[in-house]
Amino acid sequence: MQSYVQIENASMVFSTRKGRFTALTGIDLNVEQGEFIALIGHSGCGKSTLLNLVAGLLDASDGVLLLANKEIRGPGPERAVVFQNHSLLPWLSAFDNVHLAVEKVFGGRESKAQLKARTRAALDLVGLAHAAARLPGEISGGMKQRVGIARALAMEPKVLLMDEPFGALDALTRAHLQDELMKIVAATKSTVIMVTHDVDEAVLLSDRIVMMTNGPAATIGEILSVDLPRPRDRLALAHDPHYHGLRSRVLEFLYSRQMRPQEAA
Repeated sequence: MQSYVQIENASMVFSTRKGRFTALTGIDLNVEQGEFIALIGHSGCGKSTLLNLVAGLLDASDGVLLLANKEIRGPGPERAVVFQNHSLLPWLSAFDNVHLAVEKVFGGRESKAQLKARTRAALDLVGLAHAAARLPGEISGGMKQRVGIARALAMEPKVLLMDEPFGALDALTRAHLQDELMKIVAATKSTVIMVTHDVDEAVLLSDRIVMMTNGPAATIGEILSVDLPRPRDRLALAHDPHYHGLRSRVLEFLYSRQMRPQEAA
């Protein structure tokens, strides 16, 4: 497999009113084509910062980030981001929210009919063809998040970046969308990097879990390979000793990294 994303000795330093703040330091990570990576760690460990570096929303203070051997310099259509907040335009229908992104990426190359067909295909992929005409205020939180995922997938990105996409949802909706995401990724062969705080979500979805040390100057503490066969069934895994062993490895890392009182001050 070919590395789509290469992160070499990347660091991120922010200038604040209190001086320079080092969020990340010495990040080295290769992500293979079609791989699903979960980033996990305590709050403030720089998970979202690292995701934003790959998205091109931030420029690394040091080091280099490559996508398909080309340096990442700003956002690009080959990377699509799904945020925790769906970020839909409330005055546009589900169809039009997705179509807006499709037009931006493919507008100069495809006919209006092709753009509409691409939009419909993306909504169908996430099971929302029936809700295409509805406004965001007329659909549930889970459906809004699926529109956000459809919008990202419609751009046909090489890398799908997800920042706690299910964090604001109730447990049952979250579980349903996790199952849907596994089917979508299997169908599209997408390369995915996802930030999560949920240990079970990380083990269920990912091929590798990248565990971050606490900030400031956070870095990668450990990388765990999730060698569970696919497709994965959450009910079967509930009784799988290997699944529970992987889950325990992540929990042990997180609990060993809990902030001491003086670090939290």
